[in-house]
Amino acid sequence: MARTTPHDPLQASPPSAPHHVPHGPPHFGDEPLYRRIATELLGELRDGAIPPGERLPGERQLAEHFGVSRETVRQALEVLRRDGLVATDRRGSHATLQGPPVETPASLTFPVGARYAGRATVSWESPPPGHAEALALAPSRATLVHRYWSASADGRELRTAVSSFSAVALSEVEELARYRDRADGATAAELRRAYDWLRRAGLTLHHRDTITRIAGTPSVRVTRRVHDQYARPLEITELIVDAQQDALVYEFTLPAAV
Repeated sequence: MARTTPHDPLQASPPSAPHHVPHGPPHFGDEPLYRRIATELLGELRDGAIPPGERLPGERQLAEHFGVSRETVRQALEVLRRDGLVATDRRGSHATLQGPPVETPASLTFPVGARYAGRATVSWESPPPGHAEALALAPSRATLVHRYWSASADGRELRTAVSSFSAVALSEVEELARYRDRADGATAAELRRAYDWLRRAGLTLHHRDTITRIAGTPSVRVTRRVHDQYARPLEITELIVDAQQDALVYEFTLPAAV
């Protein structure tokens, strides 16, 4: 198959020997080029350019970043894999350096507002009114819908949430797609790490939370809309908090930068 990557002049045969077929890897000075790229990439990983567990850019992007061919990038990644610094699966390559895990931030718990041990189920159905438009789905198209119920220990606060996922989220996140065949609306579901799964699939999450009081009731509605770095919708959640008290405390924690 013909190669479509940019030509790497450092891998070409010397002009003085046009018929010579070079043996062994290309060198940069006394060091093979792919090893120099491996060292540079490792340096960027250690500087925190890509957090541990996050997916690395694709070979084409790395080749453009370092100004080499995809084959050189492939060899560099293999060096890091052999040293246990990079792992590769069906979703791509990711750094395995020691550091805080991707799922550390408490603010990433799904769904928004999940504070107490509750009950959750998933179903495969048409999303609630307003969700289809927010997720760019046809009105009658079915998707994965998650329902959550919880109550405080004293019974004074009830939380119910309905979340719907977009076609993009289901096509790019294997952990979510697996639920389709068992989304019967009755089987218990554990999606607390849904946001971590989205991030590990290479998606940057942008969320917007809107809090409104429901007129004539002691309840408030929290609506969270999540999209990725390409402005594609991923998920929408509507949380209803029935708080039998005058004040509602919405608490969250952001970890300190390391």
